[in-house]
Amino acid sequence: MTVLILNLVWQVSTLAMIALGLAIVFGKLRIMNMAHGEFVMIGAYAPIVTNDLGLPTWLQLPVCIVTVALVALLFERVIIRHLYGRMFDSLLATWGIAILLREVVELLFGRGYQSVSVPIPGTIDVLGTQYPLYRIAVVAAILVGFAALAWWNRRSKVATQIKAMVGNPELAQAVGINTGRLSAAAFVFGCCTAGVAGLLLAPTIRIEPVMGIDYLIRSFFALVVGGLGSLEGLGLGVTLIAGTQSIIGAFASQTYGYLAVLTLSILFLWLKPDGIRSSSR
Repeated sequence: MTVLILNLVWQVSTLAMIALGLAIVFGKLRIMNMAHGEFVMIGAYAPIVTNDLGLPTWLQLPVCIVTVALVALLFERVIIRHLYGRMFDSLLATWGIAILLREVVELLFGRGYQSVSVPIPGTIDVLGTQYPLYRIAVVAAILVGFAALAWWNRRSKVATQIKAMVGNPELAQAVGINTGRLSAAAFVFGCCTAGVAGLLLAPTIRIEPVMGIDYLIRSFFALVVGGLGSLEGLGLGVTLIAGTQSIIGAFASQTYGYLAVLTLSILFLWLKPDGIRSSSR
């Protein structure tokens, strides 16, 4: 039972990290980023690139952030900046970006899957159960990161400007807020959180060009269930999605777990399309 609970916490934490970027880009900028999973994939390849270049392990995070930020900024400047608020158009455009990124990675690294070693080996005793130390460290880092983000969201002037931009872009621009620069920064930040999530997951998963699709789907399901616009809604969504898949997958199979998640998401789209968070409005 302890292992099940720890695995549940791991699944919820990592899915929250992945879905955070999609929540920012979709909820704040009204961009349906179908390439979100590919930014997770790019982050997962960062340790491989670092190792191939003979760089020290501590440079994996800077390599990940710089690579993802440059790719995201390039696409934002060329394509995304023209599509804010146009969700259907952005869906088609980012779907094309996702295909392009997968093809580039496949060209550079091949179709086969790769793996990287765990940077923090060993296990730790948790209530009499041995559990990977790396997973505990990642969960702790994610919790600290979300706490810092929640504080920043309440206290930061930039966060206030983003809320103003989302509420009324024309008025925000009229009072001197550079909405173009702010939108670009939010898009790049959302993509970077996805990349960092991929980096953190890399030692625990198969790394391959098509790996991002599953993370995109589960992140979207989490937003459907939790609703857009708040960290609370994101937390509720990822807990229900990751919890359902983890528990049913443990007692039945991953196929049944995925089917349960799909059914849950369809029910929310039908009965409560605004998600759980709408009940608090």
